[in-house]
Amino acid sequence: MNSPATRGRNGRSRRAPRGRSRFRLPMRYLLPTTFLVALLAMLMLRGYVHSEILADHRVRDADYNTRVPKDVRSGGPVIDARSGDATTLRIPDRRIVLTFDDGPDPVWTPKVLDKLKEYDAHGVFFVTGNMAARYPDLVERMVAEGHEIGLHTFNHPDLSYQSTGRIDWELSQNQLALAGAAGIRTSLFRPPYSSFSYAMDNKSWPVTEYIGSRGYLTVVNDTDSEDWKRPGVRAIVERATPKDGKGAIILMHDSGGDRSQTVAALDTLLPDLAERGYTFTRLTTALDAPSAHTPVTGSALWKGRAFVSAVAVSERITGVLVVGLAVIGVLVLARFGLMLLLSFLHARKVRRRNFGWGPPVTRPVSVLVPAYNESACIEATVRSLAASEHPIEIIVIDDGSTDGTADLVEAMRLPRVRVVRQRNAGKPAALNNGIRHARYDIVVMMDGDTVFEPATVRELVQPFGDPRVGAVAGNAKVGNRDSLIGAWQHIEYVMGFNLDRRMYDILGCMPTIPGAVGAFRREALDRVGGMSEDTLAEDTDVTMALHRDGWRVVYAENARAWTEAPESVQQLWSQRYRWSYGTMQAIWKHRRAVIERGPSGRFGRVGLPFVSLFMVVAPLLAPLIDVFLLYGLVFGPTGRTVAAWFGVLVVQAVCAAYAFRLDDKERMTHLISLPLQQILYRQLMYVVLLQSWITALTGGRLRWQKLRRTGAVEAPGGSSGRRPQGPGAAAGAVDRRPYV
Repeated sequence: MNSPATRGRNGRSRRAPRGRSRFRLPMRYLLPTTFLVALLAMLMLRGYVHSEILADHRVRDADYNTRVPKDVRSGGPVIDARSGDATTLRIPDRRIVLTFDDGPDPVWTPKVLDKLKEYDAHGVFFVTGNMAARYPDLVERMVAEGHEIGLHTFNHPDLSYQSTGRIDWELSQNQLALAGAAGIRTSLFRPPYSSFSYAMDNKSWPVTEYIGSRGYLTVVNDTDSEDWKRPGVRAIVERATPKDGKGAIILMHDSGGDRSQTVAALDTLLPDLAERGYTFTRLTTALDAPSAHTPVTGSALWKGRAFVSAVAVSERITGVLVVGLAVIGVLVLARFGLMLLLSFLHARKVRRRNFGWGPPVTRPVSVLVPAYNESACIEATVRSLAASEHPIEIIVIDDGSTDGTADLVEAMRLPRVRVVRQRNAGKPAALNNGIRHARYDIVVMMDGDTVFEPATVRELVQPFGDPRVGAVAGNAKVGNRDSLIGAWQHIEYVMGFNLDRRMYDILGCMPTIPGAVGAFRREALDRVGGMSEDTLAEDTDVTMALHRDGWRVVYAENARAWTEAPESVQQLWSQRYRWSYGTMQAIWKHRRAVIERGPSGRFGRVGLPFVSLFMVVAPLLAPLIDVFLLYGLVFGPTGRTVAAWFGVLVVQAVCAAYAFRLDDKERMTHLISLPLQQILYRQLMYVVLLQSWITALTGGRLRWQKLRRTGAVEAPGGSSGRRPQGPGAAAGAVDRRPYV
């Protein structure tokens, strides 16, 4: 025995470390979790740089100025409080410092830069960190063309409302964006919502003092173009022109709205002032001071670049998500519209008084019931078949059960019931074995946890009156719908079978004959090689194979079967994971149909795209609706976001209500849980589908999984049969061997 140690490749023992248990998260869970966390981080970063997180749009009214030094109130627009004693500086005569706030903007900043370059003028751009991080190439161009950069905070809040910690954060994040965009730091700062020195008050002055203590020059202005009011080009030029040849710091904007008047004003202002002997220069040049820029190196530079790169990635991802949301919105609406139209046409066709598939089918058929450890429900299944109104033989294929399933069936001693025993080999092998034992040319297949109504088999086989029909899908319904998760699946089944299958029937591309209730022409099965073990969705696989072989596959709405749906999230996860992965396998297996001719090509160019789009791609994108709902609720616009989400919900509710109306036995009260289903159930299906994608892309293998059955499902008015008996049928026993 080698229990205390493990053996290496050379056969020698290698003792495992004691006291530590190694927990490894399976890749199929790790990758979806990592993806979702990364996506959330990108969305949060996007909200951060768009001033949707930590934004503060309050603007304080003017206050008294008793605490502001008189020299500052009567001084110049450059305030130096770095040494503790504040001094002010003015721009020398005939020198102009053009300043532009709130950028860079992808539309207006390039036009402003073009005008400055055209007239060989320089200026100062007070940039916000969120805009600099989103458009780093414009910041880099500013520096490359000789302009000066100043800080204007990251999110443009009124700093008089903020703590010193928040002020430091605004400055550091602004510098981080500059480092990533242009590889520099700057010592110039302009507070948001500032104007002239004389406008300093008891609320803004402490901020200026604190900014100075952090090593910055505070730059306000002494000439306001008021371009933000958009008063017209002439008014902007008049207000921006200094009087009597004096120097000036002129306030303008290159972002924050339509700046076409600003750009047009520069076309007049720059040549006019140049003719009067003015020069347009950087602030530090005008003051004969050292440059405000300091190169950033080392880790600070890499942090800045990493931040700017992350912002770029988040912008692209958000752009992709927005496109994805638009795509899924169109797909959802188109699909629902198509379902409603084609479902109506299907119902109208098959419910006509003179409608018929051909001569009535009255000959006996074989019903196959593959079973593995189904002692909890096999008796109800067989008794429901024994009450069939159509002549049948019943073949129960026991696939190596260990709970006495076969013994229970034999003990019932019902006529026309045979038990075929085999070693555990899986559902496809059991079905193929049943086909070999079947006596008749029409074969009905059902699951061991399903019960039929007396008319189910008769309704299911009538389409075989048309010799072109190779298979028929019945109407599978959820029997255990009392729980919330059962109600959600009930809604899904009713919509899926009453709308989806009607649509696929009309289009001639039915993707799946459900394992719970389906019928096949034996000749058709023989021609495609029977049930394949190549995929985990043998029902989808064989249905696609029948289409490619030229057979019609149709839907019988009145062939109802009541099945036991998973009653826990774990069981539902396991079932849908297998279904999703198996469907992907079937699509991949039959991919060549897209380029083939004849019936195979028709299915490949119609059926496969529909199945891929509506069963794989659309469900994967559908949660974007909920992601943007959450994003919109937190960051806005809340009203439009909620309206859009409820709009989609209303469309789904209309489709669900119509599906329930088509099924005469369904009550609308079950639709009460539809909103909650959309919020929770859709996310579960999304993660399951994402996990299936990852399993497929990483080459993982998935085995058959046995779901725990309770035997609580019965046909309306029927009996569920005796309680489970026999070996392994004790209460609470769960068999985990792979099968259903």
